[in-house]
Amino acid sequence: MIRVRFAPSPTGMFHVGGARTALFNWALAEQSGGVFVLRIEDTDASRNQPEWTEGIISALAWIGINGTNPVFEGPYFQSTFEPQHREAVAKLLADGRAYFCDCTREDLVARTGSEHKGYDGHCRERGLSAGAVRFRTPDEGVTVVDDIIRGRVEFPNDAQEDFVIARTDGSPLYVLANAVDDITQNITHVVRGEEHLGNAAKQVMLWPALGATTPVWAHLPVIVNEQRKKLSKRRDKVALESYRDEGYLAEAMVNYLMLLGWGPGGDREIMPWAEMMPLFSLENVNSASAFFDEKKLRAFNGEYIRALPLEIFEERCLPYLDPSWDAELFSKVAPLAQTRIPVLSEIRQNVDFLFLDEPVFDEASWDKAMKKNPVEILTGYLSALEVVNWDPESLKDALLKVGEELGMGLSKAQAPVRVAITGRTVGLPLFESIEVLGRAKSVERVRAALAKLGA
Repeated sequence: MIRVRFAPSPTGMFHVGGARTALFNWALAEQSGGVFVLRIEDTDASRNQPEWTEGIISALAWIGINGTNPVFEGPYFQSTFEPQHREAVAKLLADGRAYFCDCTREDLVARTGSEHKGYDGHCRERGLSAGAVRFRTPDEGVTVVDDIIRGRVEFPNDAQEDFVIARTDGSPLYVLANAVDDITQNITHVVRGEEHLGNAAKQVMLWPALGATTPVWAHLPVIVNEQRKKLSKRRDKVALESYRDEGYLAEAMVNYLMLLGWGPGGDREIMPWAEMMPLFSLENVNSASAFFDEKKLRAFNGEYIRALPLEIFEERCLPYLDPSWDAELFSKVAPLAQTRIPVLSEIRQNVDFLFLDEPVFDEASWDKAMKKNPVEILTGYLSALEVVNWDPESLKDALLKVGEELGMGLSKAQAPVRVAITGRTVGLPLFESIEVLGRAKSVERVRAALAKLGA
């Protein structure tokens, strides 16, 4: 049975790269009837916070990875396995595969003349009984990581130092704890980011030394921004929770993340999980870096928003609307908004003009719209609004006539009217919006705009 794991550290917001890794693992587990293990690697007490752990679990649940599915197991916490970690260190010491070392960085520099050289094996045969613990790496040959995505990756042993697996106080380092946990939990496939490829070389040594058969390795391509730099928490928008809170749909996010380094084949990209999951394979994951294109993600999200049943769309908009706003009035413009917004959080700025006593003018929009004949356009349209039949086509024809009299097309004539009515230069279809707003409020707003213009 395939057993995969996702092992994040609770040291910050949940990274979209981690979400991609989790989804690839989840796809493997679900398509094979295997098991997905969630393990929280919480041994860095100085950086771990309970809220980060809660955030990881919540973010995973949002993209469909949670305990309601029979393939899910956990969450486990690495800190609870420290006895097994210490036992593993003791075994390696007893078998002569590891040794104690009391060298400091200063000692090493004094012996080698450089702070950049690896450990020189000084303590290998000293027979110490205390200190940090180092794993004894082979002196010759190569260590091979057979990786599904990257093929055969060789690490010359003479370039690998005897690496530390436990601190002086006996607490394990990541490279050992990670291997022991995977062995203990019977992990068969380790699918993770390529930044861990160097750790894999060490763990390929550790697994057999601990009496276990190494797993299948697959190191996923790095995710980069538009400058082709690795996504950074300091520089880029990378927190999955931020996208969730902004109004991205989980279905769209899952679809997009699955395409970062893999594709189902053909030209189709918009595809629900139930169709993507059976097609996924590690063998078809590309080793080249994957570009996280937020513009493309927004386009994906817009597609998924437009595909929602209208009542579901209205329901998902509710967190972004004022609870005091008239739900029946919102329902009248919801079909218009559904065709326009790429993320749910933008619903408010598209419909708030309906519920406010007066629109909130965006000054940049006002300055842009009120450049050419605004007084003449608004004066002419005001007269029409007081008598025109109240339907979108009649409202449009009335403004078209005003524009023709001033020698301008409909698009030019619309600009000052839209800002007068809604406060913005972009938004829902104008004449349908005016219809829903009603004659009295529409007339009032055009008059207010004229007053603002000093007319």
